[in-house]
Amino acid sequence: MIKVVIVDDSALVRNVLKEILSKEPGIKVVATAPDPFVAREKIVKYNPDVITLDVEMPRMDGITFLKKLMRYYPIPVIILSSLTQAGALTTIEAMEEGAVDVIAKPSLDVSKGVEAIGRDIIDKIKAAASARIRKRFDGNDDDLEDSVVVDKAPRLKRLKASRSLKQSTKQIIAIGASTGGTEAIKSVLMRLPRTAPGIVLVQHMPEK
Repeated sequence: MIKVVIVDDSALVRNVLKEILSKEPGIKVVATAPDPFVAREKIVKYNPDVITLDVEMPRMDGITFLKKLMRYYPIPVIILSSLTQAGALTTIEAMEEGAVDVIAKPSLDVSKGVEAIGRDIIDKIKAAASARIRKRFDGNDDDLEDSVVVDKAPRLKRLKASRSLKQSTKQIIAIGASTGGTEAIKSVLMRLPRTAPGIVLVQHMPEK
């Protein structure tokens, strides 16, 4: 059972999202919170597997709360906010701070809008539940091993170029990632040798 905590300052969004998720087998909404301060207590109490997090909230914004979570209490977080649709920088910042995915919340007719993207939210929550999150630290490149690692992958070590890769010009590396893969890709690329073959990247990002 995937335990979820919903953090959103809109009571309407909390109720609609809770209703949608509660109908899905394998997902249980254990708590909701109107702001990060209430959320902190609920997270400690219920130890959720995934958190959905709004960005624009009273007392503390979602990005600031995300930073604190990733540093002290790392949990898979899905950003669900209308700001992510209009503000691409917010999306990028959320990814850089450790969010595993971002979903644009409808700004008009929120109730019907959230219902319309309900399946997408459910699928992303199920995917996020399998992510392994480590504490994030400020520091040099060595600290990258303590950031988000998705799909339960082992710690990455700096790769050494084999003789065949150095000599070949007929091979490429193809990498594909969902929205939450930005930090994982960064971690992989920083460990590749300069003599690695050409790389093709496909990185999914939300619209706009």
